[in-house]
Amino acid sequence: MSRNYKFRNPEGVYFVSFAVVEWMDVFTRSEYKDILIDSLHFCQKNKGMEIFAWCIMTNHIHLIFRSEKGQRPELLLGDFKRFTSNKLVSAIKNNDRESRKEWLLKQFLLAGAKSSNVKKYQFWRHDNKPIELWSNKAIDEKINYIHNNPVEEGLVSFPEDYVYSSARDYKGDKGILNGVCNNLIDHTKGFVRQQRDIFPALVYKLGDFGNNPVLIGTGE
Repeated sequence: MSRNYKFRNPEGVYFVSFAVVEWMDVFTRSEYKDILIDSLHFCQKNKGMEIFAWCIMTNHIHLIFRSEKGQRPELLLGDFKRFTSNKLVSAIKNNDRESRKEWLLKQFLLAGAKSSNVKKYQFWRHDNKPIELWSNKAIDEKINYIHNNPVEEGLVSFPEDYVYSSARDYKGDKGILNGVCNNLIDHTKGFVRQQRDIFPALVYKLGDFGNNPVLIGTGE
């Protein structure tokens, strides 16, 4: 993973993207997307995953989240990917209506054979490309990017028409995943104030663009 993509701050709010190996279109079936929804909900309820925005595409996921129970975000995301990998491979194996079953399982086996830390099947690519979000501008850009993904792919005309994302929550309606926190900008302002107290060596600046919190360096 590039040094530019690291989970450096254990309490940070992160934008991540991760894909199926070989970018295979597994999530064309709703039953596979529903496994992800159930797993995200479990992580919200039991593992301290605070979710601010999300979108499930045919072969990848976008997520803005924070770990709020002390577990490092990379470990929390790793738990989610390992569990869903096993669950999804099992669902594919047991799905009599899955015409691509043999081909998909073969690709997962081939990917797993190339990885030293995978026992058999590899479902997800290893990279997550985490980007910590500090400013209102970055937050807006990533949320808009996530919600417009289905529109750019020609799946829907408007972001809120796509069921498997948090776009409806940001339009004032109820989305398919409960508990989405859609006040990320206010949350991030408070978080930056908190970080000043916890990590005084870090230098923060409330910028000239609507009090956008921006990390500008360290005091060391």
